Amino acid sequence: MVALIIILLVIWLILAILGFAVKGLLWLAILGIVFFVITAIVGWLRRRASRS
Repeated sequence: MVALIIILLVIWLILAILGFAVKGLLWLAILGIVFFVITAIVGWLRRRASRS
């Protein structure tokens, strides 16, 4: 599960960087950032819940 979350975080980060690098793809950068944050929060919550 942790590996999947890390892979998704890397993918979202690459999409965000690509979106900022290509002039017409700012929407992709915003989408990548949003998905990155959502994935990080979900991963943190699941990790925290499994400790209890």
